[in-house]
Amino acid sequence: MKITYDKEVDALYIRLLEGEYECHTLRLTDEISLNIGEGEILVGIEVLDAKELLGRGDLPKVVLENLSVVQP
Repeated sequence: MKITYDKEVDALYIRLLEGEYECHTLRLTDEISLNIGEGEILVGIEVLDAKELLGRGDLPKVVLENLSVVQP
């Protein structure tokens, strides 16, 4: 998993799977989109207006707990 943030456009991207995937985008809201790959596997999550949605001007601390690797 890789999380990137572009402060110029205030966008956060959470890439769940490494590699190249042909994806279609499913918009949940105006700010949140899911990138779905072949077999309906979730490849990534895009969050626009990230600072507003995730915190009061600051990006929150990310804590990962009890994760196990699942191979597609």
